[in-house]
Amino acid sequence: MLGAGVTYIVARRRVAFIRTRRIAAMEYAVVGEPGDGATLRLDYRGFAYAGKFVVGAPGKAVLRTADGGPAVPEWDPDEGLPPTVDPAAFDDDVIAAVSFSPDRTDPDRCRLRYVTVHAARRGGGLGPRLIDHTVAHLADAGYDRVRIAVNNPFAYAALYKCGFAYTGERTGLAELELERPAAEPAVASDPAAATGPDRERYRDGLQTFRDERDLSPEEERFVAERLGEESESP
Repeated sequence: MLGAGVTYIVARRRVAFIRTRRIAAMEYAVVGEPGDGATLRLDYRGFAYAGKFVVGAPGKAVLRTADGGPAVPEWDPDEGLPPTVDPAAFDDDVIAAVSFSPDRTDPDRCRLRYVTVHAARRGGGLGPRLIDHTVAHLADAGYDRVRIAVNNPFAYAALYKCGFAYTGERTGLAELELERPAAEPAVASDPAAATGPDRERYRDGLQTFRDERDLSPEEERFVAERLGEESESP
């Protein structure tokens, strides 16, 4: 059961105007819209793309602990921090974060720029949950479509479960463009079991990763399974 609300949060370094939705023991919050200048200080030892969230131009949304406590109290990173870095400066209640901004070529479309989940909380479906809430927020904001570029087959498959589909376009080397309507509910399906053009487009994306990237053994097995092949990886 979700509850929507509006609140002012006095943070360690700023006052942020956010919209929140309570989700079990965590909450979804829009920290700032594009252009608001909102930033997040994520611990780079636990989050990929942590430096991208210090940039103020994109909008940002998070899943965070409902009580403001640490996202992973028992987390013990392998490396320490330099003496010049204060661990208290990190937003340690953040479990997952996404940044977003309007598409430069289409004002009715918004792009999800970076999605990151704390290393100790990955594999629990938190990335798709964060994306689902953010797409709903962007629909409320008036966007028709949401697009994202992905560079690995794991993210590609996860986004299909969020209702995204490969457009056939790329933004760079093996960066595949996926898109979904903003206002329509996500249709979680198994495209590998589908027929017709939708299945072929899904398979084309997987094959693109294989053709244009040096896949890890885990990625190769993942792709082979979804293409219905026997993986040759050990």
